[in-house]
Amino acid sequence: MSTKPSTNIWIRRQQCPCGDWKCYIKYEGDDQLSVSSQQIKTETTSASSSLEAVFTPYVGQIFKSDEEAFEYYSNFARKNGFSIRKARSTESQNLGIYRRDFVCYRSGFNQPRKKANVEHPRDRKSVRCGCDAKLYLTKEIVDGVTQWYVSQFSNVHNHELLEDDQVRLLPAYRKIQEADQERILLLSKAGFPVNRIVKVLELEKGVQPGQLPFIEKDVRNFVRTCKKTVQENDALLTEKRENDTLELLEACKSMVERDADFVYDYTTDENDKVENIAWSYGDSIRAYSLFGDVVTFDTTYRSITYGLLLGVWFGMDNHGETISFGCVLLQDESSQSFIWALQTFVRFMRGSCPQTILTDIDSGLRDGIARELPNTKHVICIWHILSKLSSWFSLPLGSQYEEFKAEFDMLCHLEGVEDFEHQWNLLVARFGLVSDKHIALLSSYRASWPFSYIRGYFLARTMTIEFSQSLETFLKRILSGQTCLQVFFEQVGAAANFGNLTREGMQYMHIKTCMPIEEHARSILSPYAFRVIQHEIELSMQYATTEMANGSYLVRHYKKMDGEYLVIWIPEDEQIHCSCKEFEHSGILCRHSLRVFSIKNYFQLPEKYLLLRWRLESSLVPIEDHNAQSSSDECAQAFHSLAATLLTESLISKERFNYVHRELTGILDNVRNMPVIDEFAVNMVANNVSES
Repeated sequence: MSTKPSTNIWIRRQQCPCGDWKCYIKYEGDDQLSVSSQQIKTETTSASSSLEAVFTPYVGQIFKSDEEAFEYYSNFARKNGFSIRKARSTESQNLGIYRRDFVCYRSGFNQPRKKANVEHPRDRKSVRCGCDAKLYLTKEIVDGVTQWYVSQFSNVHNHELLEDDQVRLLPAYRKIQEADQERILLLSKAGFPVNRIVKVLELEKGVQPGQLPFIEKDVRNFVRTCKKTVQENDALLTEKRENDTLELLEACKSMVERDADFVYDYTTDENDKVENIAWSYGDSIRAYSLFGDVVTFDTTYRSITYGLLLGVWFGMDNHGETISFGCVLLQDESSQSFIWALQTFVRFMRGSCPQTILTDIDSGLRDGIARELPNTKHVICIWHILSKLSSWFSLPLGSQYEEFKAEFDMLCHLEGVEDFEHQWNLLVARFGLVSDKHIALLSSYRASWPFSYIRGYFLARTMTIEFSQSLETFLKRILSGQTCLQVFFEQVGAAANFGNLTREGMQYMHIKTCMPIEEHARSILSPYAFRVIQHEIELSMQYATTEMANGSYLVRHYKKMDGEYLVIWIPEDEQIHCSCKEFEHSGILCRHSLRVFSIKNYFQLPEKYLLLRWRLESSLVPIEDHNAQSSSDECAQAFHSLAATLLTESLISKERFNYVHRELTGILDNVRNMPVIDEFAVNMVANNVSES
């Protein structure tokens, strides 16, 4: 069969970072895997049902055709632990083929063949042992209708019949479906050896090793049979790669004419063929000057069609939105490739290095970061680790895995390094994982992923699950539906266009505590950052403080006896430091520090604790109407007054309450379905309300 070389297929990097080439990752939560697994289960169930409906054939049994009879006998054979083959057929001039003989796969004896003139001929043992199990068919025509009836049947075998888990491995029942054939050829072209292809298919279909409907030998034979086709497609694919890469370069050159600040670079091999290519947009470079303090370098996907690894540099803006700083396509995953990518990225960003970079576990990437970004903190994103846990530990731990996972998750969030080290050693010993290679891998990176080690690193809330989901959405958007690199380039450009950023964050920010600190923060911060600090302000009121002799404070929740935090206050230059290190971690003050500011009678937060990266003025999407917030305040006051009166009146009787609740529910549904109006209309409504 032939493949479709024009289709660009992206897959997750499935090679485990532990370095064992036999070890592959099946990612948790991968919808495609779940669907494939479900399909296999459905197919298996339906196949089992069809087998259960097959009864023992008998002499005189009638079939519409010989193929129907063969399928029936084959299903019977599979259910009973053997397979069948077509033997002799008898033909006449009038009836054509009028007799079919189906026999057990071990029927007859193997005829000796003339040995080939080779030094070490293969001496294959035959499975045939003269078994007499058979089903003979005879054709007849009754009232002008052709039918086949069983003329002879024997179910006597002179060999052992196989169990269910063995009979499926007989050649007659091992079939590679067309979809699997395409996948095998793609993986073969990508350089995967046969045993690794089988492993990938098992992971993708969510089945245990050895449970595919075919074996490694079948895959090897299929690849060998299709060798000529593969070679032809390889030639086409090589030509396509070269042409599409040149088209991508031309697209980059054209982009320079449209965007003067667009930058790109590439490397070539000894044959002057493009190896690696990277690019970034003018808007991305400008955004980096504001939000390049924390960069996520995602290298999750690679293209089978082009044999390229995709790297995307991401950041988070002041509205919590995912923004793209640039893209790179690499020929391999070596340290040298990553070093070039990092060098190029820093050059694109005019020599500015991030404070922190987040990546997946990768030894080549770690080496590259240590060399090119020596002053940048390197953090392994916890979501990448959690997505691999099942693949690493579910099999060796079995029923203990869920308990292990829960304890691992708790351990990730411990605040003290000593506490983490102690609990880590207990966890490893308790579940018998002292010599496990994946535990060793995590241990070698443990200065980069547990919260206790990275709590002092600035991460700007990029470790939240919302940001992780936003990254995945961005990647799926740029990796769906393209057929060539130029289309991929265009999709990246569309996704990276800041004009497409959602304005959902530009919502009214209502005051909850009426504290001056809250009102001051609202006037400066973006809605996203304000909601975060507003939550901390609300919680700060639940904390008690104890002043110490040196002017510092012990801050503790009024109900909890543990979890005490030390807040150091330096009044000379208005410095505040909390032992929870939330400000150092996210750039937003914690509830403990806010509590101390409150008792110190601060009505506004010092400017240095309202970071520029979180301010509304740093927005990539301009805020057109600066009076919208005050107009919204007037609306809010009017609605609060009306709601308070409505609540008082509705609580007089149950009948009133039910009526008000029913009507308000309907009004809310109608309002949610209304189109969004502009700020001018909001102002007009606010004026009308205030006048009335």
